[in-house]
Amino acid sequence: MTPTAKPKKSDVQTFEVSKIWEVFPGTMSRTLLAAWAASVAVMAILLQGIQGAEGTAIPAATTQQPFGEPYELAGSRLVFTNWFFVRPGGFAWLNDRGQSVTVAGNEGPWGAHFRRSDSPFGIRLVAQPAQRMGPILQSERPWEAKGVSINTLIHVDGKYRAWGPCWWEKSRGFCYLESTDGLHWQRPELGQVELAGRKTNMIDANFGEGCVFIDPSAPPAERYKSVRLNDMSYEAFEQYKLERPGGWEPKAKREDVGKAFFLQGAVSPDGIRWKPLPEPLAVEHSDTQIVACYDAALKKYVIYTRGWLVGRQSQQASTGLSGHWISPGRRSIGRTESSDFRRFPLSELVLAPPLSMPPSDVLYTNCKTTIPGAPDLHVMFPTVWHQSDDTTSVVMAASHDGRLWDFVPGGPVFDTAQFGQWDGGCLFASPSLVELADGSFVLPYTGYNFPHKYPRGQLRFLPGYMVWPKGRLVGLEAAERGEFATVAVIPPGRKVLVNALTKRTGSLLVEVAGLDGNAIKARSFAEADPIVGDQYRKPLTWKGQDTLTPEKGKPVMLRFRMDKATLFGLDFVD
Repeated sequence: MTPTAKPKKSDVQTFEVSKIWEVFPGTMSRTLLAAWAASVAVMAILLQGIQGAEGTAIPAATTQQPFGEPYELAGSRLVFTNWFFVRPGGFAWLNDRGQSVTVAGNEGPWGAHFRRSDSPFGIRLVAQPAQRMGPILQSERPWEAKGVSINTLIHVDGKYRAWGPCWWEKSRGFCYLESTDGLHWQRPELGQVELAGRKTNMIDANFGEGCVFIDPSAPPAERYKSVRLNDMSYEAFEQYKLERPGGWEPKAKREDVGKAFFLQGAVSPDGIRWKPLPEPLAVEHSDTQIVACYDAALKKYVIYTRGWLVGRQSQQASTGLSGHWISPGRRSIGRTESSDFRRFPLSELVLAPPLSMPPSDVLYTNCKTTIPGAPDLHVMFPTVWHQSDDTTSVVMAASHDGRLWDFVPGGPVFDTAQFGQWDGGCLFASPSLVELADGSFVLPYTGYNFPHKYPRGQLRFLPGYMVWPKGRLVGLEAAERGEFATVAVIPPGRKVLVNALTKRTGSLLVEVAGLDGNAIKARSFAEADPIVGDQYRKPLTWKGQDTLTPEKGKPVMLRFRMDKATLFGLDFVD
């Protein structure tokens, strides 16, 4: 029936009540189901075929992609950073004949029997602590006398590219480095900035803190983009408020420094030659690490900023002074998105210090990134500033969409070294998380010799790596016996390589099921070859056979039986 066709009585009468009964057996009588189904059908027909005054149908709403499984992975890797890919499971109350009497039955106190289906139990998520490597660079140039580090690390076209600060006496710059293995670095003489007549690897001697990212949707001239903090005069701030009334926040104005802060963008064809954008992206207070990216799923640009968890000032005693919101506020993480890189709405908070943290702890930076090989698995590594003793540590947060965030259990993944070490004062993580040739995940950080707010006359800093060997970032752990099933996905490969660790007496078994939940022939637990010991990228097999399904692209769900085992991830390959 087309949206403009006149609804027929038979369209309502033939609504398939039996299909609803199959999904919800025993929950209500067929009579009630028929009445409910008929009302839904009538409403659907009315919404589709409402006629205008001249007999022209009102256009239907734009078609939206439906929700539910099977999911489609954006990459070839699955790491369980949260419960998004784990089925919550189901259950039913059955009578003595095995029929569902859930809700609608009339059994006595002990007449119905509880049965679970794909219900997870005995498992938990644990963020794994990182190992320390560094410093991975030393101060070797005059313009690095006080320090050199990495603010952004990208692995692209077989090369590791890095951008970051370099400081010397009373001056600071922004430098570029590159490496073939992520471990040994070169400083290309770019010829853009000279110091004492010498060519350097500096891009902009006054470039502020920010990040660099690759925009796959952009024309070649703007393939690389960057977002940084900049400032404007009070006069420019007042003029901007008139031109864009909704594009600023009061906290942007800092009377203690005599400036107003804003987010500034820049574009580049190669990450070397940069063109700053003339207009602010947004005028707000984000006076630390700003991380931006292009989200291919949203087809939008996303910026993660510093936000402040602070209330509105009373109108009865309004001062507008920055000290009156900085002092009671808690540094948190904000987010803003836009389809236009040159114009963003103000950020909104997406992650704040949780109640499990002491009230003096704040989220100083966000370090937003993604899992290597899985661009749809969003993670953050916020540096927590412990104001009670001026120390720092790094924690981990995860999100399935970049909007809804939660902390990964397991405590800090990294701590400041012992005082007296090169990174024994404080440290701050930077994007991006990348994979080295040996399979290790590494994340750059800047280590300082002094605590964060210590007198900075003798401050020095260098970069290091947080290292997760074999890419073991988060473990889905069963201390004893545990089970779970994934949501159904379209596998991006016909085979699965498992990254897992079991105790000597432990094991891991995997069953492959279809979208209907039934085990695929010859891929059940009965045929599964057990995973035992320390296994990195080991093929899953069933009596020696390693393909998931007979047909490529067929939706599958994976069931796991674990005994004293930890699962770190799955790689899909052909």
